[in-house]
Amino acid sequence: MKKYFADLLTFTRIILSITLIVMAFSYGDIGIGFLVFIIGELTDAFDGTCAAKWPFPKNKIPKYRKYAAKYDMFADILLIVAVMLFFLMRVNLAAGLIIGLSYGILAAIIDLVVYGKIMGHPDDFKPNSLSARNFTLAKKIILVRRKIYIALIALIATWTLYASDFILGVKIAITVVATLISVFLWFFLSQRRHNISRDAVNVEKKLSQK
Repeated sequence: MKKYFADLLTFTRIILSITLIVMAFSYGDIGIGFLVFIIGELTDAFDGTCAAKWPFPKNKIPKYRKYAAKYDMFADILLIVAVMLFFLMRVNLAAGLIIGLSYGILAAIIDLVVYGKIMGHPDDFKPNSLSARNFTLAKKIILVRRKIYIALIALIATWTLYASDFILGVKIAITVVATLISVFLWFFLSQRRHNISRDAVNVEKKLSQK
């Protein structure tokens, strides 16, 4: 059953994202929305690790796993859309627009340069893209984008927490615990910081052999 855990986390992220979107339009509680958001981000942090630690045997890989990268990307995009919608509608409209548009434009430009198309992937890029010509440089750019994304997520999460109805002591306690967890994840997921996807290493090897 362990080999299904990564997929379970990914599909849980999809469900949590839909829940957050519903809460945004139904004016759900900001505190509960914050918790849904944090749990969704934790599923994103660990699904790749679980997939690497408990892989399927090569002769027993389910057919749906062929599209694993696609539905993992869909879950990631859906979560960030849900988070931004919730932040826009329940926390701060102006700040949400500035953050969302700025990162959206930056991400689109990087995708076009690195993958040759918007919403590309480390194992799905155009022949004339930077990934095809210089995969090492492309990977560095994507890792920079990831760090910007993490910083913005931390900003949105903190802003949402302090906009909630939790008492100040609870907010401070959550901040301290979240900071400790973030530090732990930074070191625990050190390999993830250096790879842009589960397939990036294999793709880089193939391109270097050409």
